[in-house]
Amino acid sequence: MELNIEPVGSPTLLGEGPYWDEENQTLYYIDVVKPILFSFKPETGAHHSAEIETGGSNERVSFVIKIKDKKNKFVVAVKNRFTVVDWDGESPGPLTPQHLVDVESQDLCHLNDGKCDPSHRLWAGSLGHFPEGATGIDQVEKEQGSLYSMQKDKSVVKRRGKVNLSNGLAWSIDKKKFYYIDTVKYRIDSYDYDDATGDISNEKVAFCLKNNKVDGAPDGMTIDQEGMLWVACYNGYQVIRVDPNTGKLLQRLAIPSPNVTSVIFGGPNYEDLYVTTGTLQMTNEQIEKYPHSGCVFRVTGLGVKGTPSLPVVLQTDL
Repeated sequence: MELNIEPVGSPTLLGEGPYWDEENQTLYYIDVVKPILFSFKPETGAHHSAEIETGGSNERVSFVIKIKDKKNKFVVAVKNRFTVVDWDGESPGPLTPQHLVDVESQDLCHLNDGKCDPSHRLWAGSLGHFPEGATGIDQVEKEQGSLYSMQKDKSVVKRRGKVNLSNGLAWSIDKKKFYYIDTVKYRIDSYDYDDATGDISNEKVAFCLKNNKVDGAPDGMTIDQEGMLWVACYNGYQVIRVDPNTGKLLQRLAIPSPNVTSVIFGGPNYEDLYVTTGTLQMTNEQIEKYPHSGCVFRVTGLGVKGTPSLPVVLQTDL
Protein backbone atom coordinates (compact mmCIF):
# COMPACT_ATOMS: atom_id res chain seq x y z
CA MET A 1 0.00 0.00 0.00
CA GLU A 2 1.35 3.40 -0.98
CA LEU A 3 2.11 5.94 1.74
CA ASN A 4 -0.53 8.67 1.81
CA ILE A 5 -0.89 11.77 4.00
CA GLU A 6 -4.19 13.66 3.94
CA PRO A 7 -5.69 16.45 6.08
CA VAL A 8 -8.98 15.80 7.86
CA GLY A 9 -11.07 18.32 9.76
CA SER A 10 -10.75 22.05 10.31
CA PRO A 11 -7.55 23.89 11.28
CA THR A 12 -6.84 24.44 14.98
CA LEU A 13 -4.67 26.96 16.77
CA LEU A 14 -3.07 24.16 18.76
CA GLY A 15 -4.43 20.69 18.07
CA GLU A 16 -3.48 18.21 20.79
CA GLY A 17 -4.42 15.20 22.90
CA PRO A 18 -5.64 12.74 20.23
CA TYR A 19 -7.52 9.68 21.50
CA TRP A 20 -8.89 6.81 19.41
CA ASP A 21 -12.16 5.31 20.67
CA GLU A 22 -12.11 1.71 19.46
CA GLU A 23 -15.75 1.02 20.36
CA ASN A 24 -17.12 3.85 18.21
CA GLN A 25 -14.25 3.97 15.71
CA THR A 26 -13.93 7.69 16.39
CA LEU A 27 -10.99 10.03 16.83
CA TYR A 28 -11.24 12.67 19.56
CA TYR A 29 -8.84 15.59 19.96
CA ILE A 30 -8.80 19.14 21.27
CA ASP A 31 -7.76 22.67 20.43
CA VAL A 32 -5.82 23.71 23.51
CA VAL A 33 -6.24 27.45 23.02
CA LYS A 34 -9.87 27.94 21.97
CA PRO A 35 -10.71 25.48 23.75
CA ILE A 36 -12.74 23.06 21.59
CA LEU A 37 -13.31 19.29 21.67
CA PHE A 38 -13.49 17.59 18.27
CA SER A 39 -14.66 14.21 16.99
CA PHE A 40 -13.95 12.62 13.62
CA LYS A 41 -15.54 9.39 12.37
CA PRO A 42 -13.52 8.14 9.38
CA GLU A 43 -16.18 5.64 8.25
CA THR A 44 -18.66 8.43 7.48
CA GLY A 45 -16.35 11.43 7.31
CA ALA A 46 -18.48 13.11 10.00
CA HIS A 47 -16.65 15.84 11.89
CA HIS A 48 -18.14 17.57 14.95
CA SER A 49 -16.95 20.04 17.57
CA ALA A 50 -18.09 21.52 20.86
CA GLU A 51 -16.71 24.42 22.86
CA ILE A 52 -15.54 23.68 26.41
CA GLU A 53 -16.48 26.26 29.05
CA THR A 54 -13.43 26.54 31.29
CA GLY A 55 -14.34 29.67 33.21
CA GLY A 56 -11.14 31.58 32.49
CA SER A 57 -9.30 32.98 29.50
CA ASN A 58 -6.01 31.38 30.55
CA GLU A 59 -7.52 28.00 31.43
CA ARG A 60 -6.30 25.80 28.63
CA VAL A 61 -7.39 22.22 28.05
CA SER A 62 -4.79 19.66 27.04
CA PHE A 63 -6.18 16.17 26.43
CA VAL A 64 -9.32 14.03 26.22
CA ILE A 65 -9.48 10.39 27.40
CA LYS A 66 -12.52 8.14 27.55
CA ILE A 67 -13.72 6.80 30.90
CA LYS A 68 -14.14 3.02 30.75
CA ASP A 69 -17.74 1.73 30.96
CA LYS A 70 -19.15 5.27 31.26
CA LYS A 71 -21.06 6.18 28.11
CA ASN A 72 -20.14 9.56 26.61
CA LYS A 73 -17.93 10.50 29.56
CA PHE A 74 -14.35 11.71 29.17
CA VAL A 75 -11.60 13.05 31.39
CA VAL A 76 -10.39 16.42 30.11
CA ALA A 77 -7.49 18.30 31.69
CA VAL A 78 -8.34 21.95 32.39
CA LYS A 79 -5.36 24.04 33.53
CA ASN A 80 -4.18 22.25 36.70
CA ARG A 81 -7.04 19.80 37.28
CA PHE A 82 -8.81 16.76 35.85
CA THR A 83 -12.45 17.27 34.93
CA VAL A 84 -15.22 15.12 33.47
CA VAL A 85 -17.00 16.12 30.28
CA ASP A 86 -20.22 14.50 29.02
CA TRP A 87 -20.42 14.55 25.20
CA ASP A 88 -22.16 12.41 22.61
CA GLY A 89 -19.59 13.34 19.99
CA GLU A 90 -22.07 15.34 17.92
CA SER A 91 -23.90 18.00 19.95
CA PRO A 92 -22.50 21.54 19.50
CA GLY A 93 -22.19 22.29 23.21
CA PRO A 94 -21.00 24.30 25.03
CA LEU A 95 -19.71 21.62 27.38
CA THR A 96 -19.36 22.31 31.10
CA PRO A 97 -16.54 20.34 32.76
CA GLN A 98 -17.32 18.81 36.15
CA HIS A 99 -14.46 18.92 38.66
CA LEU A 100 -12.83 15.56 39.32
CA VAL A 101 -9.55 16.24 41.16
CA ASP A 102 -6.92 18.96 41.51
CA VAL A 103 -3.57 17.68 40.27
CA GLU A 104 -1.01 20.48 40.05
CA SER A 105 -0.86 22.81 43.06
CA GLN A 106 1.32 25.48 41.48
CA ASP A 107 -0.93 28.22 40.15
CA LEU A 108 1.30 29.19 37.23
CA CYS A 109 1.69 25.61 36.01
CA HIS A 110 -0.77 23.80 33.80
CA LEU A 111 -1.18 20.20 32.71
CA ASN A 112 -0.08 19.01 29.30
CA ASP A 113 -0.10 15.56 27.65
CA GLY A 114 -1.95 12.73 29.39
CA LYS A 115 -2.34 9.01 28.77
CA CYS A 116 -3.33 5.81 30.56
CA ASP A 117 -0.80 3.17 31.54
CA PRO A 118 -1.43 -0.57 30.94
CA SER A 119 -3.40 -0.75 34.21
CA HIS A 120 -5.62 2.17 33.13
CA ARG A 121 -4.19 4.69 35.60
CA LEU A 122 -4.19 8.19 34.12
CA TRP A 123 -0.80 9.92 33.84
CA ALA A 124 -0.23 13.58 33.05
CA GLY A 125 2.57 16.06 33.46
CA SER A 126 2.73 19.81 33.80
CA LEU A 127 4.88 22.67 32.60
CA GLY A 128 5.96 25.99 33.99
CA HIS A 129 4.92 29.48 33.02
CA PHE A 130 5.92 31.15 29.76
CA PRO A 131 6.94 34.80 30.26
CA GLU A 132 5.06 37.54 28.44
CA GLY A 133 6.08 37.68 24.79
CA ALA A 134 7.79 34.29 24.76
CA THR A 135 8.28 32.95 21.24
CA GLY A 136 9.97 29.60 21.83
CA ILE A 137 9.50 26.53 24.00
CA ASP A 138 12.96 26.93 25.50
CA GLN A 139 11.70 30.06 27.29
CA VAL A 140 9.47 28.08 29.65
CA GLU A 141 10.33 28.55 33.34
CA LYS A 142 12.63 25.64 34.10
CA GLU A 143 11.95 22.78 36.52
CA GLN A 144 8.55 24.09 37.62
CA GLY A 145 6.51 21.15 36.34
CA SER A 146 5.94 17.60 37.57
CA LEU A 147 4.71 14.20 36.40
CA TYR A 148 1.66 12.67 38.09
CA SER A 149 -0.55 9.63 37.97
CA MET A 150 -4.10 9.26 39.26
CA GLN A 151 -5.09 6.03 40.95
CA LYS A 152 -8.49 4.47 40.38
CA ASP A 153 -9.73 5.97 43.67
CA LYS A 154 -8.81 9.47 42.36
CA SER A 155 -5.77 9.82 44.63
CA VAL A 156 -2.86 11.55 42.89
CA VAL A 157 0.76 10.34 43.03
CA LYS A 158 3.66 12.61 42.10
CA ARG A 159 6.03 10.49 40.02
CA ARG A 160 8.66 13.07 39.09
CA GLY A 161 9.51 16.66 39.99
CA LYS A 162 11.66 19.37 38.41
CA VAL A 163 10.08 18.83 34.99
CA ASN A 164 10.42 21.61 32.42
CA LEU A 165 7.75 20.88 29.80
CA SER A 166 6.04 17.53 30.21
CA ASN A 167 4.93 15.89 26.98
CA GLY A 168 4.85 12.44 25.33
CA LEU A 169 4.16 9.26 27.31
CA ALA A 170 4.31 5.61 26.25
CA TRP A 171 4.71 2.15 27.76
CA SER A 172 6.51 -0.82 26.25
CA ILE A 173 4.56 -3.78 24.92
CA ASP A 174 5.84 -6.03 27.73
CA LYS A 175 4.82 -3.39 30.33
CA LYS A 176 8.36 -3.18 31.71
CA LYS A 177 9.45 0.20 30.33
CA PHE A 178 8.02 3.70 30.51
CA TYR A 179 9.05 6.27 27.90
CA TYR A 180 8.81 9.97 28.62
CA ILE A 181 9.50 13.31 26.96
CA ASP A 182 10.50 16.51 28.74
CA THR A 183 10.50 18.63 25.60
CA VAL A 184 13.29 21.10 26.32
CA LYS A 185 15.72 18.25 26.95
CA TYR A 186 15.33 17.25 23.28
CA ARG A 187 15.36 13.57 24.09
CA ILE A 188 13.27 10.54 25.03
CA ASP A 189 13.99 9.01 28.43
CA SER A 190 13.26 5.42 29.42
CA TYR A 191 12.50 4.10 32.90
CA ASP A 192 12.04 0.70 34.44
CA TYR A 193 8.30 0.42 35.08
CA ASP A 194 6.36 -1.62 37.65
CA ASP A 195 2.83 -2.08 36.36
CA ALA A 196 1.52 -3.25 39.73
CA THR A 197 2.47 -0.02 41.50
CA GLY A 198 3.16 2.43 38.67
CA ASP A 199 6.63 3.07 40.10
CA ILE A 200 9.31 4.26 37.66
CA SER A 201 13.07 4.13 38.24
CA ASN A 202 16.48 3.92 36.60
CA GLU A 203 16.27 6.82 34.14
CA LYS A 204 18.22 6.41 30.90
CA VAL A 205 18.36 8.31 27.62
CA ALA A 206 16.64 6.22 24.94
CA PHE A 207 17.05 8.68 22.05
CA CYS A 208 18.57 12.14 21.64
CA LEU A 209 17.15 14.31 18.86
CA LYS A 210 20.09 16.67 18.59
CA ASN A 211 22.66 13.88 18.40
CA ASN A 212 20.66 12.42 15.51
CA LYS A 213 20.26 15.80 13.77
CA VAL A 214 16.47 15.76 14.08
CA ASP A 215 14.80 19.13 13.50
CA GLY A 216 12.16 20.33 15.94
CA ALA A 217 11.38 19.58 19.57
CA PRO A 218 9.87 16.28 20.77
CA ASP A 219 6.18 16.63 21.61
CA GLY A 220 3.51 13.90 21.69
CA MET A 221 4.41 10.22 21.36
CA THR A 222 2.89 6.78 20.77
CA ILE A 223 4.18 3.23 20.33
CA ASP A 224 3.52 0.60 17.66
CA GLN A 225 3.11 -3.17 18.01
CA GLU A 226 6.80 -3.68 17.22
CA GLY A 227 7.75 -1.56 20.24
CA MET A 228 8.98 1.36 18.16
CA LEU A 229 8.17 4.95 19.19
CA TRP A 230 6.52 7.54 16.94
CA VAL A 231 7.30 11.09 18.03
CA ALA A 232 5.78 14.40 16.87
CA CYS A 233 8.43 17.07 16.27
CA TYR A 234 7.14 20.56 17.05
CA ASN A 235 8.53 23.15 14.65
CA GLY A 236 10.15 20.24 12.85
CA TYR A 237 7.62 19.48 10.08
CA GLN A 238 7.84 15.77 10.85
CA VAL A 239 7.09 12.66 12.84
CA ILE A 240 9.98 10.32 13.56
CA ARG A 241 10.06 6.59 14.28
CA VAL A 242 12.65 5.55 16.85
CA ASP A 243 13.94 2.27 18.26
CA PRO A 244 14.18 2.94 22.02
CA ASN A 245 16.24 -0.21 22.54
CA THR A 246 19.09 0.79 20.23
CA GLY A 247 18.66 4.57 20.15
CA LYS A 248 18.46 4.48 16.35
CA LEU A 249 16.38 6.74 14.12
CA LEU A 250 14.37 4.45 11.83
CA GLN A 251 12.17 6.79 9.80
CA ARG A 252 11.34 10.43 9.14
CA LEU A 253 7.77 11.15 8.09
CA ALA A 254 7.40 14.61 6.56
CA ILE A 255 4.20 16.44 7.59
CA PRO A 256 3.07 19.54 5.61
CA SER A 257 2.85 21.70 8.73
CA PRO A 258 5.60 23.21 10.94
CA ASN A 259 3.97 22.64 14.31
CA VAL A 260 3.44 18.90 14.65
CA THR A 261 2.07 18.27 18.14
CA SER A 262 0.98 14.69 18.74
CA VAL A 263 0.33 11.25 17.25
CA ILE A 264 -2.00 8.31 17.81
CA PHE A 265 -2.84 5.14 15.91
CA GLY A 266 -6.42 4.43 14.87
CA GLY A 267 -8.62 2.66 12.36
CA PRO A 268 -10.15 -0.85 12.54
CA ASN A 269 -6.71 -2.51 12.60
CA TYR A 270 -4.69 0.38 14.05
CA GLU A 271 -2.91 0.84 10.72
CA ASP A 272 -3.65 4.57 10.37
CA LEU A 273 -1.55 7.21 12.12
CA TYR A 274 -3.36 10.42 13.12
CA VAL A 275 -1.16 13.48 13.55
CA THR A 276 -2.32 16.69 15.24
CA THR A 277 -0.84 20.07 14.31
CA GLY A 278 -1.36 23.77 15.09
CA THR A 279 -1.10 27.24 13.60
CA LEU A 280 -0.08 29.05 16.80
CA GLN A 281 2.62 31.69 16.16
CA MET A 282 2.84 30.81 12.47
CA THR A 283 3.44 33.68 10.05
CA ASN A 284 1.08 34.50 7.19
CA GLU A 285 3.78 33.33 4.81
CA GLN A 286 3.99 29.96 6.56
CA ILE A 287 0.21 29.52 6.52
CA GLU A 288 0.15 30.37 2.82
CA LYS A 289 2.88 27.83 2.13
CA TYR A 290 1.33 25.15 4.38
CA PRO A 291 -2.43 25.81 4.05
CA HIS A 292 -3.49 22.67 5.91
CA SER A 293 -1.53 23.56 9.04
CA GLY A 294 -3.64 23.06 12.14
CA CYS A 295 -5.53 20.13 10.63
CA VAL A 296 -5.28 16.54 11.74
CA PHE A 297 -3.38 14.50 9.16
CA ARG A 298 -4.23 10.85 8.53
CA VAL A 299 -1.26 8.77 7.40
CA THR A 300 -1.99 5.45 5.68
CA GLY A 301 0.24 2.84 4.07
CA LEU A 302 2.89 2.83 6.80
CA GLY A 303 3.03 -0.95 6.93
CA VAL A 304 2.93 -1.08 10.73
CA LYS A 305 0.18 -1.46 13.31
CA GLY A 306 -0.19 0.68 16.39
CA THR A 307 -1.47 0.09 19.89
CA PRO A 308 -4.89 1.06 21.29
CA SER A 309 -5.69 4.20 23.26
CA LEU A 310 -6.56 2.98 26.75
CA PRO A 311 -9.52 4.42 28.70
CA VAL A 312 -9.19 5.49 32.31
CA VAL A 313 -10.72 3.28 35.01
CA LEU A 314 -12.28 5.07 37.97
CA GLN A 315 -13.74 3.37 41.03
CA THR A 316 -16.14 6.18 41.78
CA ASP A 317 -19.58 7.44 40.83
CA LEU A 318 -19.64 10.19 38.22
